[in-house]
Amino acid sequence: MTKGHASHAPQVGAPDPELKNSPIFDEADDESLSLDLELETGACYFNNERYALGDYVLSGTELLRCEGRGVWVRTGESR
Repeated sequence: MTKGHASHAPQVGAPDPELKNSPIFDEADDESLSLDLELETGACYFNNERYALGDYVLSGTELLRCEGRGVWVRTGESR
């Protein structure tokens, strides 16, 4: 994990299942994302908040990055 990203990433807490959230994948799963998923949003959502592609957030200790197609990818942990 890059410390610079974690220090600027907002702490968003846990995803609330009643709010809009983009799917979260492990970095290792990145290549296995199904091409037929109807995501293609151009942004990620976490608890109804919209984030641009390339943005980082902290969910607890997990650092997430918003990737193309509008999915979160776990990129590491913050202590």
